[in-house]
Formats: sequence, structure tokens, C-alpha cells
Amino acid sequence: MDGEILNSIVQVSLLVFVVSSMLAMGLSLTVGQIIEPLRSVRLVVVALAANFIAVPLIGWGLGKVLSLDDGLAIGLTIMATAAGAPFLPKLAGAARGNMAFSVGLMVLLMVVTVGYMPLVLPLLIEGVDVDSAAIASSLVFLMLLPLAIGLLLRWRYESMAESLQPLMTQTSTVAIAALLGAGVIVNFDDIVDLIGTGGFVAILLFLALSGAIGYAGGGSDPAARSVLGLGTAQRNLSAALVVGGQNFSDTPGVITFIIVAGIVGLIVLLPAAGEIGRRAAPAA
Repeated sequence: MDGEILNSIVQVSLLVFVVSSMLAMGLSLTVGQIIEPLRSVRLVVVALAANFIAVPLIGWGLGKVLSLDDGLAIGLTIMATAAGAPFLPKLAGAARGNMAFSVGLMVLLMVVTVGYMPLVLPLLIEGVDVDSAAIASSLVFLMLLPLAIGLLLRWRYESMAESLQPLMTQTSTVAIAALLGAGVIVNFDDIVDLIGTGGFVAILLFLALSGAIGYAGGGSDPAARSVLGLGTAQRNLSAALVVGGQNFSDTPGVITFIIVAGIVGLIVLLPAAGEIGRRAAPAA
């Protein structure tokens, strides 16, 4: 299949997945349900510390320890500072996690990321300039607006919301399958190249360490632990690409690393979430 067609499939399926999954979450939850898990001060503090202190240090440190090329190290650092992934609710569903907490956590991390990246990235990467408005606009229109529309429909037209929610969930499932399939084909050579540079090892170590920190901080509730672990490991690809494209479009390896890291993250975390869900099933 032509490369341009596959790239178009990747872009369209990513857009469809993000919008449909946000709509599905809004159609199935209320504002109160989303806010309730965030009333736990301990959980919120742990989530913020894990995502905005521990994970960026892990990303920056792995680049130094593994002696990654400049482009790969920059890409990893950018990914490490971008929290609030739109894939979290899908991962949480597979893991039988707390869905309301997954949406609330995603929104919280996403909002903090908009102000956090411009402050912290210049301290970690020399010469970087982050446009908060560009990050905010992409996150608002792709994630927050569809979520808000879903919540509004659930509030005003509950019967319509109940009929639309399964369709949106199925649409997001098809879209993520298309995204992964086309994404792997389009970026296969880049994935293979990363294996030889240590970049692939860096991605796997980053996922393992970040996920472990989030999971450990999730407390005694298994449903919250799984969400925090998955939400800390999975990063915000949209925010990372905005920053990478603004600053490093001419630096070899940066954009490629961000895209491949996002794809590999999904390939690793989706089965991991499914395994967590299977282990949780007997206790459910």
C-alpha cells in the first residue's frame, strides 16, 4: 500500500480514536463521577509528583545513562514532560480500572501539562521554546470539547447518550486497531533502526519505570493503582508532537522518536492492561 495512504490512515485513525473515545467517556459518565476520585488529596499529589517530577527525571536520566544521540534524547525528554494521554480511558477499560478516575486524571494531567512544559522543558533542553497556546488548542479541540459534548448529552438526553455510547466505543476500538496496524507498517524501518541505537531499550525502560512508579503510588485500591500506573507510563503524544514540531523539525531523530515511542507504548501497554484486567476479573 502507498506510503501516503498509510500516513493518511494513521492521521485519520488517530483523530477518530481521540474524538470517539472522549465522546464515549462523556456519554457514560457525569461531571460528579469524574470529579469524585480527585477529591483524594493523596492520590492527586502522588499523580502530580509521579508525572511531573519522577517521570521527566527518568526520561532525562535515561538519555544520559544510555548515551542516546541528541535527537533521541531530546525526543525522550519531550515525551517525558507531556502527560495526560488520550489513550488512558481505553487502557483503563482493558485493565478493569476506575473509569471515572481515568478521565479525571487524564483531564488533570492534560491541563497541568499546558503550563508545565513551557516552564520545565527549557531547563532540560537548551534553546527550546514552547508555545502553550498551540498545545492548549490541540488538546481543547481534540479532547476536552468532545468530552464536554458527551457529558452535556448525558446530562440533557440520557436515553440518546445510552444509545450512542456503544457506537462511540466500537468506533474507538476500530480506530485504534487501524492506528496501530498502519503505524507499525509506516514506521517499521524506524522501529528497526531504533533497536540498533539503544532508543528502543530506552522506550521499554521508560515504560517499565514510569508505570512502576505510578502503580506503586496508587494506594490500596487495585482499580486506582492500575489507572495511575498506566496513566503515568502512557504519555501525551499530541502535546509532544506540537513541541517537537515547533522546535526540532530539522533535528534528526526527534519527531521520529516521539512517533515510534507513542506506537511502541500502545503496543506494550494495551496487552499489559488486558493482563491486569484478566487478573482483576476473579475479584470483580
